[in-house]
Amino acid sequence: MPVTHIVTAGMGGMRTAGDLVAWMQMSRRMKLADAKQYVADKLKVDIVDLVDEDVMYALRRDLGIGLVTPEAGGPEGIRAKCRVADLLDIEINSVQRFKSLMMS
Repeated sequence: MPVTHIVTAGMGGMRTAGDLVAWMQMSRRMKLADAKQYVADKLKVDIVDLVDEDVMYALRRDLGIGLVTPEAGGPEGIRAKCRVADLLDIEINSVQRFKSLMMS
């Protein structure tokens, strides 16, 4: 699947929880409803909050899982991806590679 689909799929991509739901659909082959429920449970919010940009902006900032417009000093790039991998309990190839380079 193209990267553009990952970023924009579902619920507004990175602005809300669309990217997180897309990760679950692709990494665990979950159906959309199951992926939304899984992400909502991991974030400890209701499913309806996943599409609320205000709720998700604050939550993404607090959890350090990336923002569309990063704030100074906030996590972005591989730091945010590492947190996403930990939060969702998934393996992301770039995160695994980064961790293996850090250990050598």
